[in-house]
Amino acid sequence: MSDSLRDKVVVITGASSGIGHSIALESAGRGATVVLIARRKDELDHLAAEAHELSGAPAYAFVTDMGESDAIDATFKNIIKVTNHIDYLVNCAGFGKFGNFVEMDRREITAMFQVNVLGLMYFTRLIGRVMMDQKAGQIINFGSIAGKIPTVKSAAYSASKAAVIQFSNVLRLELKPFGVKVMTVNPGPVYTNFFNIADKTGHYVENIQGYMLDPDDVSWQVVHYFGSNKRELNIPISLAVYAKLYNLFPSIGDKLSIKYASRK
Repeated sequence: MSDSLRDKVVVITGASSGIGHSIALESAGRGATVVLIARRKDELDHLAAEAHELSGAPAYAFVTDMGESDAIDATFKNIIKVTNHIDYLVNCAGFGKFGNFVEMDRREITAMFQVNVLGLMYFTRLIGRVMMDQKAGQIINFGSIAGKIPTVKSAAYSASKAAVIQFSNVLRLELKPFGVKVMTVNPGPVYTNFFNIADKTGHYVENIQGYMLDPDDVSWQVVHYFGSNKRELNIPISLAVYAKLYNLFPSIGDKLSIKYASRK
């Protein structure tokens, strides 16, 4: 533990579990004041208590559905009441469901985009204005390797993450004159509750054990790059390399994806 984030404010969406939960504790362990956002009150309250114990700094919890614009507005107003600056925004909230696209329920597709893309964009717009006024800050958006490498049964989810990646690329250019940095984190599969929703059969998880990441390892890397000029963090290395090769040799990439990366 260190005091490298002492007096810094870190806002984290999707904080109640998975990578968001780990980033909250990693940030608190370095002395940060954390603002925790998710839908589950009990988990948020428990995390806030744990974070405060680690940091000795305030830890705030706001129950919010990131798919609801009114809820996002209300939470933003509450954040501004408890802090006069925001140093880091980490957008972790999101979910996915696997299935053949033509067979998917349109309501599930809409919900994915509402949370993964539109909610992220709307909240980032509000926090981004604060950072522009400060002339400082960093926004970290969670995309996914799925937004770079196509695999079957993930058309809607992959499209949502590709949207986050390109949104972040443009936002980076727009905010640079104001001293605000933007980084995209694109992880491969991670041991979280994500797959309890995305892959209820468990077959996909069984087939990709060799690529699965630990959320604590991901969170350490993300927090390590707080304040840096890094544009993208693509992990694990093997899938990051694959993503680059796919852009160079897409026809071969399609064949490899069908054979090795589409075992859902």
